[in-house]
Amino acid sequence: MWSPLRSGRHVVTANKGPIALHYAALADLARAQRVTLGVEGTVMGGTPALRLGSELLQGAGISACAGILNGTTNYILTRMEAGATYPAALAEAQALGYAEADPAGDVEGHDAACKLVIVANILMGRTLRLQDVAVQGITQLTPADVTAAASAGERWKLVATVDAHAAQVRPQRLALTHPLAAVSGITNAITFSTAVLGDVTLVGPGAGGVATGFALLADILALHRTQTAA
Repeated sequence: MWSPLRSGRHVVTANKGPIALHYAALADLARAQRVTLGVEGTVMGGTPALRLGSELLQGAGISACAGILNGTTNYILTRMEAGATYPAALAEAQALGYAEADPAGDVEGHDAACKLVIVANILMGRTLRLQDVAVQGITQLTPADVTAAASAGERWKLVATVDAHAAQVRPQRLALTHPLAAVSGITNAITFSTAVLGDVTLVGPGAGGVATGFALLADILALHRTQTAA
């Protein structure tokens, strides 16, 4: 990624690692080289969370974000609520291609943490690092935990949150009336808290080849519009 930018080439990527770790430096390099760095596919797949936040909601004053940013864990929690054990739900997710053979990055919350860092730094002007995010995954949740939440009119979700003071990824019990509680399966969602509009929630596909491919296409089309306008 560094080499194409240094060579004056536009870059469109869905690789969240470099963007979570080095976005500021990469963005500075892109500006210096007068090229575009497209990163829409790094968060929520084909659902345009970054474009919505950066192009349409910046004037609204984004003060906080909370989201379901990992489809694998959301699928597992959905299946557990339907009666599956954690190991059975994980095996099903792996069989369907939603989870890797080594699922630690997803189920321990690290994938969601990477995406949260990207959201915070691009949309909120933070200089957040991965080590600044308090992370807890879903591996300790039991069927009894899920049943207890359901009895109270709640359900478990792995929620990534960031505001001006803190950032965290952890399982939370959400009331069924909460906008994120109804998000099931591999679907992702994010709520932007804004000064002008209040809370704005975006829900859509966050995983899979088609969703990721669409995000790359969206960045390429945006680049094309920019070049055509110039």
